[in-house]
Amino acid sequence: MTELNGVVPAIASALTKRGYETLTPVQKSMLDSALLERDVLVSAQTGSGKTVAFGLAMAPTLLEGSERFSRAGAPLALAIAPTRELALQVCRELEWLYEMTGAVIASCVGGMDPRTERRALERGAHIIVGTPGRLCDHIRRGSLDISQLKAVVLDEADEMLDLGFREDLEFILDTAPAERRTLMFSATVPAAIARLAASYQKNAARITTEAERSQHVDIDYQALVVVPSDRENAIVNVLRFHEARNAIVFCSTRAAVNHLTARLHNRNFDVVALSGELTQNERSHALQAMRDGRARVCIATDVAARGIDLPGLELVIHADLPTNSETLLHRSGRTGRAGRKGVSALIVPLNARRKAERLLDGANIDASWTRPPSADDVTRRDEERLLADPIFESPVGEAEQPLAERLLAAHGAEKLAAAFLNLYRARQSAPEELIDVNVHDTKSRKPREGADRKREFPIDNGPRGEFGPSVWFSISVGRRQNAEPRWIIPMLCRNGGLTKRDIGAIKMQQDETFIEIAADSAEALLAGAGPNGTLERGMRLKRLQGQPDLSRQRSDKPSAAEPREKRRDERPATKQAWQPRGDDQQKKRFAGKPERSGDTRNAGKGKQFAGKKKKG
Repeated sequence: MTELNGVVPAIASALTKRGYETLTPVQKSMLDSALLERDVLVSAQTGSGKTVAFGLAMAPTLLEGSERFSRAGAPLALAIAPTRELALQVCRELEWLYEMTGAVIASCVGGMDPRTERRALERGAHIIVGTPGRLCDHIRRGSLDISQLKAVVLDEADEMLDLGFREDLEFILDTAPAERRTLMFSATVPAAIARLAASYQKNAARITTEAERSQHVDIDYQALVVVPSDRENAIVNVLRFHEARNAIVFCSTRAAVNHLTARLHNRNFDVVALSGELTQNERSHALQAMRDGRARVCIATDVAARGIDLPGLELVIHADLPTNSETLLHRSGRTGRAGRKGVSALIVPLNARRKAERLLDGANIDASWTRPPSADDVTRRDEERLLADPIFESPVGEAEQPLAERLLAAHGAEKLAAAFLNLYRARQSAPEELIDVNVHDTKSRKPREGADRKREFPIDNGPRGEFGPSVWFSISVGRRQNAEPRWIIPMLCRNGGLTKRDIGAIKMQQDETFIEIAADSAEALLAGAGPNGTLERGMRLKRLQGQPDLSRQRSDKPSAAEPREKRRDERPATKQAWQPRGDDQQKKRFAGKPERSGDTRNAGKGKQFAGKKKKG
């Protein structure tokens, strides 16, 4: 391959063996002879081949004209990454890239056994890959000697600063030899990165690829507007509509990751979780499940998914909006890599639309504003995939021919097709019914607090003659438990697969709430509650026979939630109004009361004030 001219022969052989036919722009830029001994500051989009790029850049510096490395001793190069997953991924990439040079590569990352790492460092290594905290720990303990370093690589430098690793990076760079190459790779170059580069790089060459100037051209950005209560339902429909080989869903907290993982698991999705509370072994198993196809959806936090590379990742869903535009780019950069197309879908609640617009403007992204796929859209896409399935193009084999003829003779073609369709649908999660949202009318206008809920979930506490046949249910929460229709109704819709049209009157009592449900949806609500009738938060659901009896809910005991003025008015008037006491009243008050023996505290007080004339 002519593009490998100027590459170290052993590295070129490894690239050819790996099947590289062409290099990415950032990889080509590293082969410039003018950069052979210079520091570089590279900004390129995620997935542009930065790991191979800095492997190519530092190879001439480390080998110094030799074909292979000599015996391993103190490390010659140090590659620093922000997270464990990214550090281990960089280590794997460098292992095959430097395979034919005889390089010994060791890793030092948090979450792994430090004793094993110390033994590997004692045996010697040419290249060390690690995270900032663990590298600092080994340097301070004397188990890592970086006095012979010739090159230091900072991968995803902007993320390391965002995660608070500035002091660790400064300690490592101050400890390393002054005569070294410093290669900094980052998706973006904010002011903090520029200051760090100015402090620790000498006459650095600034490299910006064309792909980086036009952010993520292979990614289709979609802003899907929903009412807040439909956020999880929209995620289900987006996953079902695309049926991506691999998809990742980003949440803002570990609690949100656990909740969404359980929800999707109950909907028959092959899902794994990736959050900071997992051990390194659990995280490795989760990523391996995504790579070998045992799982197709990964629910992750920003920190846990930073820098991971999942092959064939076609879909990124932002369940929670990112905090800033840089995080949006880094999240979306998991897809659309190496020339492949990808989709980045932002789930935008109505009350967060302005925030989403600011994030997209800050990232210089032109997203298409639309609704999430509806249940009908998902069904139509399923039918298209079924009709285009290549299984129908395969000829009938000799092994299947006898049974196929028997099935046709016994049931006929129409019944067989219907049975096949039922089996096809049974292994998929049913799509969700979503509330219609007018995307264009709500653009650039923040809705009033709770306005979407009041509009989409009208509550009628009185009789509704037009509601039709209905069944009454009771839920074991009421005013005393701070129950409110604004979260009770979405909960019923989630658990029972209901819509706003299936819910009628709501009568809330102190410790119980009665809800009118359309008769056609009663069985669905009972099925969603399960055999023990338990809903979210431990609430119990019970079906009533006829209308609820509201008289038994009355109580003479006032609730703590009632206004204080109302409770004061209802108290029995047992106390008389206060009146000033005269001398006669004062005498009557103390008349007949025995004087306590031995009590001399008030002795002499009468004499003390005796004869004094009272004023007024």
